[in-house]
Amino acid sequence: MCGFAGFSDYDQELLDEKYLWMALCRRMARRLSHRGPDSQGAHVSAHCALGHVRLAVIDPQNGQQPMTVRQEGRECTIAYNGELYNAAQLRADLESRGYTFYTNCDTEVVLNAYLCYGEDCPEKLNGIFAFVVDDGRREQTFLCRDRFGVKPLFYTIQNNRLAFASEIKGLFEFPGVAPALGREGLCEVFGLGPARTPGHGVFEGIHELRPGHMALYDREGWREHRYFELEAAPHPQTYPETVAALRDLLEDTVKRQLTADVPLCTFLSGGLDSSVVTALAARLLKEEGKTLATYSFEFEGNEDFFTPSSFQPDRDQAWAERVSQELGTQHQTLLCSNRQLADSLLEGVIAKDLPGMADIDGSLLHFCRQVKKNHVVALCGECADEIFGGYPWFHRPEMFDGQHFPWSNNLADRQALLKPEILDQLDMEGYVSARLEESLAAVPLLPGESPQEKRMRQISYLNQRWFMATLLDRKDRCSMVSGLEVRVPYCDHRIAQYLYNVPWEFKCPGGEPKGLLRDAARGLLPEEILRRKKSPYPKTHNPGYEQILRQKLSCILQDSLQPIHKILSAQAVRSLLDESFDYGRPWFGQLMAGPQLLAYLLQVNYWMLHYNIYVDL
Repeated sequence: MCGFAGFSDYDQELLDEKYLWMALCRRMARRLSHRGPDSQGAHVSAHCALGHVRLAVIDPQNGQQPMTVRQEGRECTIAYNGELYNAAQLRADLESRGYTFYTNCDTEVVLNAYLCYGEDCPEKLNGIFAFVVDDGRREQTFLCRDRFGVKPLFYTIQNNRLAFASEIKGLFEFPGVAPALGREGLCEVFGLGPARTPGHGVFEGIHELRPGHMALYDREGWREHRYFELEAAPHPQTYPETVAALRDLLEDTVKRQLTADVPLCTFLSGGLDSSVVTALAARLLKEEGKTLATYSFEFEGNEDFFTPSSFQPDRDQAWAERVSQELGTQHQTLLCSNRQLADSLLEGVIAKDLPGMADIDGSLLHFCRQVKKNHVVALCGECADEIFGGYPWFHRPEMFDGQHFPWSNNLADRQALLKPEILDQLDMEGYVSARLEESLAAVPLLPGESPQEKRMRQISYLNQRWFMATLLDRKDRCSMVSGLEVRVPYCDHRIAQYLYNVPWEFKCPGGEPKGLLRDAARGLLPEEILRRKKSPYPKTHNPGYEQILRQKLSCILQDSLQPIHKILSAQAVRSLLDESFDYGRPWFGQLMAGPQLLAYLLQVNYWMLHYNIYVDL
């Protein structure tokens, strides 16, 4: 795992001032040094400059980047961020075609795959990745991102010059790129946030290479192409055949993702999703004579203040310890205090370059920093709910009627926070509706499907393209800020594609949420763990944390120089501070209730202050 940044210009010869451009791309990459604490490098060719920072996971002694090879008398250079899970198979295929390898790292495999297959290479890759190739043979820059966007890649085009970076902060080092926020950006932050429209960078002029896309940049400009999309197809298998096929896919995926030359662990909540991943990993490592390390997360005071809800029926700690004992893992529970959680809010903004899931982000950042003290790679259970249909909105018809995103149905409450004169310029309701309509129009469907199957496909597609993308973005930024690589087995495109066509009655047999996954995992875990009701990523229920947030936001309201006063209605925020919150009534997802809204506003204010954002309406 790594980070990279750079730029391409096909109207100017960069080698004329090589050291000037080298210094610029190094400066851009240094803003991402948290992503790659092990080494850094830079490269300048006639039309492209690349800077790279490396977190060494495979073949730490070799694989320095940017990596260059010569073909057809010209150089091709790659800057790569990610992990390739089919590197061994792809390497063998490339060797049979005459390609020679000098390292064991997957960077060289990706570069040779590009040289061999050209623009078809992304379809050959199984993994999480974002990369840029400076192709001197064709005088073009090739950019690519993995199928679900686990690894980030942003870009902007200024005066016929393309600038790109793993994180937005790298782009702000490029001359002429300013942190401006326009009408669309405000609609993103307050209408959709902390989700974000695929391809949208929120800041004016900043874009994201969309998941499952590749792009070319040369003298003809920018051309972006989709290479992966979920496909609708009949599912001819019986239920027992589906269970067996899924089990095989899960075992193969976890086995692939255990590859590492550095210490590896799993996140273990004691819920179904992380327990299945942990059980498979523990079994495979045991065959090698190794003991798996596992971590669970808890908050100060939750044992006294936790209140069950339909979204969070019970606490995780006892379940995690039970699973650890069953599997024989080396387990540790990490604790986060109220003060650490409040402090992490601001760190979360810098990690993402945007307001995020408030303390849900910040706590993960804090926990990842603790995990990194002993491990470099972790596997987690993220993304299972999106592909198996575990969230409440899959099961409650009233939570999705096609008129709003199912995880965010109170736009009026969001709009009420803005100054009326700001809101009048936005048409936020129209913007959010347009984003939803665009997504629903893109849903792959089969002719003649029943209304229920169509609805479930729509929810599944929306979840994978929006909600899952939000969680993956959170996972990458909050882990990589401390140089920890977190892998997501359920996000393997083979599993996602397979399950997209599995009938809902198979995914939820007899009305049991994720019953298919439970049946596929039979024999790995005790029945009471397999049948445990879903409980999401933990959050604090300690009222002391809410008091800290109220105090911080009150201080901001009293300071007229704070930037949030430019857009928020002070009266509406004061009314919010006077409310008594229902922790079981989220305004986004399952976890973000009243206290998280206070935290989100704190993040917005700090975001505007830290990045010196100019609001341009």
